[in-house]
Amino acid sequence: MRVITERASGVQLHITSLPDGGLGASARAFVDWLAAAGQSVWQVLPVSVPDVHGSPYKSPSAFAVSPALLEHPDAPVSADELAHFADRESYWVGSWTAFGGDLADQVRFAREWAALRAYAVERGVRMMGDVPIYVAPDGADVRAWPHLFRSDAVAGCPPDAYAATGQLWGNPLYRWDVMADEGFRWWVERLRRTFELFDFVRLDHFRGFAGYWAIPADAETAMSGHWEPGPGRALFDAARSELGDLPMLAEDLGDIDAPVVELRQALGLPGMAVLQFGFTPWDPHNIHHPSRLRPDQVVYTGTHDNDTVRGWWAQQPEEVRDMVRGACWDRGVRAHVDDEPSWAFIELALTMPGELTMMQAQDVLGLGSEARMNTPGIEGGWGWRMEPGALTDAHAERLRSLTDAAGRAR
Repeated sequence: MRVITERASGVQLHITSLPDGGLGASARAFVDWLAAAGQSVWQVLPVSVPDVHGSPYKSPSAFAVSPALLEHPDAPVSADELAHFADRESYWVGSWTAFGGDLADQVRFAREWAALRAYAVERGVRMMGDVPIYVAPDGADVRAWPHLFRSDAVAGCPPDAYAATGQLWGNPLYRWDVMADEGFRWWVERLRRTFELFDFVRLDHFRGFAGYWAIPADAETAMSGHWEPGPGRALFDAARSELGDLPMLAEDLGDIDAPVVELRQALGLPGMAVLQFGFTPWDPHNIHHPSRLRPDQVVYTGTHDNDTVRGWWAQQPEEVRDMVRGACWDRGVRAHVDDEPSWAFIELALTMPGELTMMQAQDVLGLGSEARMNTPGIEGGWGWRMEPGALTDAHAERLRSLTDAAGRAR
């Protein structure tokens, strides 16, 4: 399933990072800026209710959206609107209201989100969402469907480029055998809800559907985990039988083995590549190196889990910098990487063969580590917010010029 059918590019900026932090004027202004910059995709992080640290990847509901994003949190909601929404979303609304969630807020979000999407469509901008693979412990989903979740082990991942001792996320794992017996109904409904909100989505931690890292519930680190088999394509076949095509890209980063690659290819999903991962003098076969990137990959300068390019560059030894300089030279990058590493990475990413290139707004702004969104394995973060007027006409003009040259302008 191709999520993009022509060369395109876009910018990742979560809604909470907008100057007003929600679905207000700055969201519409950002759509206008994207259009002026020749960009056709706006990628956001999950719009779910965040945890106490601000992370939307450990939400108390896989279905409910965050009322903190509302432009008009006190707007009136009619009884008819409530009844219509509850009927349309009947699978999950009871789980959320039983948890203490306000259904009126969900109606307000649906109203405001529909208006923003319509505004974006008029300007040629598509919305790309994000589907976290797991939910929060003791959240609305676990309480409403306890038989679908395990209590003996929790989620995480083994040591990788983000964390030397692995990551102990603590999310409850699924009882995939029980879900299979129910035709993966919970996941089908979750994806149905997702595709109501977005044009297409990034499926977080895709490797967990082939095999996942199960950590004993009482473990202090992720090091004591082990691999267990995931549901494979059976889940996606069940979803496709009811929902049709699944417009997704697979976040296939981390410890990727042959079964993960085979599952992604069997489903026809594009994968991901991150340029910051591509320059490792000790690994001549690095699959993220620009010379090895493929048409079936969405290429990122960095993601919300990475440092900004400028922050990353400042920490690199000279041998890594030399590799970057060589790649930029080979691809005809005009930006001087020593002076403007973020713009050099943006230009380099735009030249890659994949149909979609994504960049962080922080990299367009040339910001350093102070603008990093998240550091995996460390609680906190998620609070970076863009200054009003930070993205200027000059930024848009420069990005449009590069996007035009790469054949990606909308």
